[in-house]
Amino acid sequence: MAIDHYPPSWHRFSQSWRQSLSLGLAAVCLSLSSCALGQQAGSGPDRAARADEIVAIDATTAEAGTLAGEPTYTGTTEPVQQVALRSRVDGQVTALTVDIGDGVATGDIVARLDADLLTVEVNQAQAELRARESEVAQAQAAVSDAETALESARVQLQQAQTDADRLSRLAAEGAVSAQTAEQAQLTVQTGQQVLQSAAEQIRTRQAAVSAAQGRVEAQQAVVAQTQERLSFAILRSPLSGVVMERLVDPGDYAESGDELMQIGDLSRLKVTINVSDLDLAQVTVGQPVTVRLDAFPTDALAGRITRIAPAADATSRLVPVEITVDNANERVGSGLLARVTLTATEGDRVTIPQAALELADSATPPTVFVVETTDGETGTVQARPVELGQTTDDRVEVLSGLQPGETYVVRSGGELSDGQAVRLSILSETDVETN
Repeated sequence: MAIDHYPPSWHRFSQSWRQSLSLGLAAVCLSLSSCALGQQAGSGPDRAARADEIVAIDATTAEAGTLAGEPTYTGTTEPVQQVALRSRVDGQVTALTVDIGDGVATGDIVARLDADLLTVEVNQAQAELRARESEVAQAQAAVSDAETALESARVQLQQAQTDADRLSRLAAEGAVSAQTAEQAQLTVQTGQQVLQSAAEQIRTRQAAVSAAQGRVEAQQAVVAQTQERLSFAILRSPLSGVVMERLVDPGDYAESGDELMQIGDLSRLKVTINVSDLDLAQVTVGQPVTVRLDAFPTDALAGRITRIAPAADATSRLVPVEITVDNANERVGSGLLARVTLTATEGDRVTIPQAALELADSATPPTVFVVETTDGETGTVQARPVELGQTTDDRVEVLSGLQPGETYVVRSGGELSDGQAVRLSILSETDVETN
């Protein structure tokens, strides 16, 4: 085995020297091509003749990317769903069946409150309900009595009418006195009044029944309400998750509205980051992100942007962006520092050096030269107008006109025009296929 006696600094110097030599050779090649073109141009050929000459170029393959690096933001892990379990009645905490960190399922009993007073209220409401129901029964019995009286009055009226008709005929025949017939007719009138009075009694007592039934329905609502309040003495978990925080102990007195514990679903986590309104165009709902935690520095969690707030903070101009991360094993807890890196999307634009736009003379719109090779080393260039986006000192975004995978000219040893024959230099970095 050969032993390398040279120090690492020598290898770095050797590598740098070789790179400088390669760049120098390329510059010489481009200079020679430029000189040749200059001599030929000086001989007087027109532009069409120069198009047949081969120009040395440096070319590279267009790749998608962004001008800026992938930004990183900080946030804090939280359960996607977390609820504060509060008391809905006043009472002493008699039992807690769970503690911090315990898992619970939806509907599990987690605490109990003293329910003696509530039980008394339920019993009183039920007793009052029975009294109201008794009133309904009495009113209905009164209606039945009135109906009986009405039927009796109807029978008596019919008999009185029959007697009056008979006596009226006898009086006409002189068999009885007219006074007797008139007395019978008066009896009929009296019977009619009794019948009307009995009918009115029925209507009155039916109204009393309706009123009593209304009181029963109202009392039934009171009973249901007190029973529901009694059920509040038993606190159940509204979701499946983990007890995040416990705020009371057995024996404490809780008033209605007091928070007893926090329960969260850790199967999914959310991290909220604040993005500047200047960078808002770089984030979209559904965009993948990478989440790293200081608590687990070797792990990288995959997440997605699930919500972008519709309004920025009026002072800081920061927009809250919510990230969701799967946490099926519930290894990651709440309240941990999270570092969120926005992953580049598939729709990133092509970026090219500014020098690639300086090869065309005063081109409007901006133009790049796209290479079409015939044998992998020589070919022609096509002048392609492009639409530009953001720029930096040395690179620019291409919004349209150049696609990832296409080969374009970065530097040229001579003047280029549409259809110009070219030869790729040794420094060209392309993956083009020959036609």
